[in-house]
Amino acid sequence: MTRLMLVCSVAMLATPTGALYAQQAPATNIGFFVTSKSLGRGGDLGGLEGADQHCQALAQAAGSGARTWHAYLSTQPANGAPAVNARERIGSGPWYNAKGVEIAANVEQLHSEQNNINKQTALDENGNIIKGRGDTPNQHDILTGSQHDGTAFPAGDDRTCHNWTSSGEGSAIVGHTDLIGNTRGPNFWNFSHGTPGCSVEDLARVGGAGFLYCFATR
Repeated sequence: MTRLMLVCSVAMLATPTGALYAQQAPATNIGFFVTSKSLGRGGDLGGLEGADQHCQALAQAAGSGARTWHAYLSTQPANGAPAVNARERIGSGPWYNAKGVEIAANVEQLHSEQNNINKQTALDENGNIIKGRGDTPNQHDILTGSQHDGTAFPAGDDRTCHNWTSSGEGSAIVGHTDLIGNTRGPNFWNFSHGTPGCSVEDLARVGGAGFLYCFATR
């Protein structure tokens, strides 16, 4: 009986179903994910430090906390502090999602038409697809505060919810995980449009839930 069970188990692993199960196992080299939940304060993330801590905590809960994680966010010059560019916060790549699929080999590819970010690959830390246009609710807006090339906006109009400290007034630039949106260019994933405000309600009104892109820096 024991031998029979062993033979059956081996046979199952050899079938397409067994292969599919193996392909769906969590990747050990995950270096990119979309947060599965927000901090619940709209655009107030506690600054870059609070956003990074959120990425780290979710990665830890998903079994990837041994790596160092940063949120893909830019900040604008303010109060004597210089701008911070999202592209300079995320390491050098390559980055893989929770299914082991490469989304970009390096920073340049990430910010070109050759990146592999779309609804099927922009997964959360547990390997789940983010709800997009046509789903209920639509949550494809991801906070970035960044231009297409991953750099910060100059001082002036608020594009970062007061550098990620406001849950009321202000505005933030978001990208779309499903790439469905306006006609700004190919990189909808990090720059699509601004929000009407920084509250939870303002973000939800245009298809957002306060989610972030998180990248492993090492």
